[in-house]
Amino acid sequence: MSKEIDNTKIMVLDRCFSDQRHKYSIDDLLDKVNEFRYDVSGPDSTIKERTLRKYISRIRNMLPSNVYLESRPYDGKKCYYRYSDPDFSIYNNEMSIDEIDTLRAAIEMLQPFRNSKANAWLEEVISKLEYRFGLKANTENVVNFGQNDDFTGLKNLSAIIDHTANHQPLNIYYQPYGKTEELYLLHPYYIKEYNNRWFLFGFVPNKSWIMNMALDRIVSFSVANVPFIPNKDIDFSTYFDDVVGVTVPKNVVAQEIVLRFYGNRLNYVLSKPIHKSQKQVKGKEDEIVIRVKPNKELCQQIFSFLPDVEVVSPEWFRKEISKKIAENLKKYFPMHDRCTDGVELCNVNNKE
Repeated sequence: MSKEIDNTKIMVLDRCFSDQRHKYSIDDLLDKVNEFRYDVSGPDSTIKERTLRKYISRIRNMLPSNVYLESRPYDGKKCYYRYSDPDFSIYNNEMSIDEIDTLRAAIEMLQPFRNSKANAWLEEVISKLEYRFGLKANTENVVNFGQNDDFTGLKNLSAIIDHTANHQPLNIYYQPYGKTEELYLLHPYYIKEYNNRWFLFGFVPNKSWIMNMALDRIVSFSVANVPFIPNKDIDFSTYFDDVVGVTVPKNVVAQEIVLRFYGNRLNYVLSKPIHKSQKQVKGKEDEIVIRVKPNKELCQQIFSFLPDVEVVSPEWFRKEISKKIAENLKKYFPMHDRCTDGVELCNVNNKE
C-alpha cells in the first residue's frame, strides 16, 4: 500500500476531527474514509475498523502536548471524536505527513544521547523540536549506540562544538600520550568522531598546518582574543576520503593495500568494509584491496583481525606489519635478539 493512500486516510480523519459542526462516531469515520478511498481508488482500497483504529492511534501520536483527541459520549453508548482545540489541524504544522514521520524517527534515533552529560545542547534541541512540532518520541528505548559516557573528552564536546560553530579561536593546553603538555593557538574548523573518540581539527598559525587534537587529551582551553582565520583550503567533506580513521599523513599518496583473510573473517570484512574503496581481488576469493594512505588507524584495524589476516602487498607495508608483530611476540615468548632481522621470526622454542 502506497504512502499516498496512507496519507489520504490521515487527511480525511484530521478533517473530521477538526469539524465542529458534526459528530463522527467510529462507524461514521469508517464510512468517511472508505467513501473517499472508494471514489479515488475503487473498492479494493477500503479498510476495516481495526485498521481505522491504528490510524487514529497514529494521529494521537502526532499531536502536540497541549492538544488531545477526545472521545466524547453522545446518544447513549456512542462516542464521537474531536480535537480538544477547535482550531487545530495536524496540517497547521506546515509539514507533510512524511516529514513529520521522518522528524519523529530522527528524534527517536537521538533519544539515547539525551541523558548524556556531554549532550546538554542536544537535549535543548530535541525539546524545542518536540514543542514546536508537537512530536514525542517512543518512550521505549529501542536503539543503543554504544556511547561511553565515561570517556574523558565528552566533558569538552559541547563547548568545543559551540566555539567551532561560532568561529572562535582557542588557546588549548594539549598533552598527547607520553609527551609534555603544550599550549597551542588553534582556529577550530571541524569535529569528527572515530571509534568512540572525538577529534578537533583546526589551523595552528605557528606550525602552518591543520592539527588534529583528541578531545580526551585536551587539558584545558579558553577563547583566544585574536581574529579568526577562516578555512579556505580544506574541504572536510572529502578530507578523510583516502584514510581509515582521522589521521591524514602529510606528503603521502594513496596506494593499493591487498589483504588476505583466513577462516570466516572475510565474511565479516565484506559485511563491514574497512574502507569505502574496498573491493574483492579478481580471481582471489580470500583477498580484498583498498586504496588508502597508510596510517596508524589502518594498522590498528589490521591488528584487530589477527591471526586471520595477512598483508599481501605492497611489500614495504607487509614488512612493517611483520616487524610490529615480531616486536609484540617478544613480549610473550623468549627470543634471541638476533631472531628478528627486522622482518622475520625465528622458532620461538629454539634454545642454544
